[in-house]
This record gives sequence, C-alpha cells and structure tokens, in this order.
Amino acid sequence: MGRRPRPRGPVIDAVLVIDKTSGPSSHDVVAAVRRVVGHSRVGHTGTLDPLATGVLICCVGRATRLVPYIQGGPKTYVATATLGVQTDSYDAMGAITATADASAVTKDAVTQALATFVGTQQQLPPMVSAVKVDGERLYAKARRGEDVERPLRTITIHALTVDTFTPGTHPTVTFTVSCSAGTYIRTIAHDLGERLTVGAHLSALRRTVNGGFDDTQAVPVAALDANTWLEHAIDPVTAIAKHMPVVHLTDTAAVRALVNGGKLTTTHANGPVAVTTPNTQGAHQLVGIYDGQDTPNVLRPACVLLQPEELT
Repeated sequence: MGRRPRPRGPVIDAVLVIDKTSGPSSHDVVAAVRRVVGHSRVGHTGTLDPLATGVLICCVGRATRLVPYIQGGPKTYVATATLGVQTDSYDAMGAITATADASAVTKDAVTQALATFVGTQQQLPPMVSAVKVDGERLYAKARRGEDVERPLRTITIHALTVDTFTPGTHPTVTFTVSCSAGTYIRTIAHDLGERLTVGAHLSALRRTVNGGFDDTQAVPVAALDANTWLEHAIDPVTAIAKHMPVVHLTDTAAVRALVNGGKLTTTHANGPVAVTTPNTQGAHQLVGIYDGQDTPNVLRPACVLLQPEELT
C-alpha cells in the first residue's frame, strides 16, 4: 500500500464530483484524488462497487467533515440484470453458483416483479459487501467461506422503471431506480431472479445521481491533475446548500460566538442547518453545521469548520 501524500501546499476545502470508471474500487478513486490534490485529507460520500460507474462525490480538506450530510441524499442508478445466472456476489464480479434457462421470462413478468420493489422495505445485504458484522466486513468473512447472519437494512425505493428488455436463454433487463442511501442494487437484481424463479445477477450499474449532483457534472479522475483540478472543484457552501437550508450571517460577534461553540438561534425549527459568513473577499464561507435541539429553534453545533483566526 502506497503512502498517503503529504501536503505540497495549502490544503483547499472543496468537493469533486468524480465519474468513476468500471474496475477500480471507490478506495482506488480516493487514492487517485489524493495524489491529484497533493494531500491525504480526502473522503467519499458513498461506495460504488468496482463493477459500477458514475457519480462518486469526493470531499477534500475540511469538506470531509460534510460527508455524513452529503452521503444520505437520494441516489439514482441505471442497472442491468442478467436473468438465469446467479453469482455469489450478486454481480458479474462473482463466481457463478447456478444457471437456468430463462427464455420463458417475458418483459411483462419482469415489469410486474420489479414493481413490487417500490416502497419502504427490509433488504438483506450481500455476503460480499462492506457491511460490518461483529466488527468485521462481510466480504472478509465471505473470503473464508463463511455465511453468517446479516442484519436487515431499512431502505426505500422511490421509483423503478424498466428501460429495455432483451429476450433469450439469459435475458437482460435494464432499469432505472431511484432509492435511499444504503440500497444494494445487486440485491435487487438477485431478488428479482428469486421472484422469477430463474435466478439473476447484476451485470452493469451506473450511478447517475447522488444527492444534489448528477453525472453531467462529473469528471473522470484521469482528467484531473495538480494544475487543473480546482477548475472542477465545487466550494463547500455550494455543495452543502444542495442538502440543507443555509443561514448567512454578517454579524462578526454572532459568528465568533458560533465558532467558539455557541448555539444557533434560527427560524428553522429543525436541523441540520448550514451557517455561512463573508470571507475577506466577500464570498460566502462555511462556518459549520448546526443540529439537535435544546429548545425550539435553538440548534447545537454539530460540525464547526471555521477557525477563530479566520474571522474577518
């Protein structure tokens, strides 16, 4: 494992919307972004499996503290499932465990089966996944041949539509799904095969929307370098404004109180709420995130990014 890069200059706070290619893991993408920005303070807001492509949001510098607030947003995927072939990982990266002739399956049958997934439900994550059980990732247990009891996760499928259906011995179906964070699209493909009694696995996946960002804004990490990455960077204020209300304060005394751990009195009854203030150039800079109530309309500091010495 290579060493994380030491800062080669000032650490800039920013958000990058990366268009991940198929093959590398999300960790590989983060490592590549670290090399580009010249330091190790980089994190992402939601894992994409190696097979998958599409939107992977990377937070840089102090923006890494915004990851919990950005990663919970809704996500949209375009997925392809192959019917009649099951794998141990529920996707094309795994070993085939069973095959069946699925030529009798029709588009109508697939459409009706997929419609039953819409709504809030309990989903069982794959054994080959990053979910932790007893302090260990499931994929580590799977490598040892273990099959352990997995915790069900509450997810919501907001919408699911069939885009194309190609018949054959092993038909393929491409569908678009909008869902809550934490949803395994691999499991949807696997469970679709179960409901059709022919088996299935996920053969392609692209994330087109992640929270407030979509793939029209995304850039391949290979297109970034130390001199140009800032041209594609999104400032933390713009990024967080896509996920929560923003309160802009110009009263330096009020901002100083917040920076030093004070509570936010606001017209917003519930958090989280982002607070901004002008920087020396007059642009908005992020003070922090405020959430949790002691009394109505009074929010506690959850994440303070601005330092006292940075106040104008």
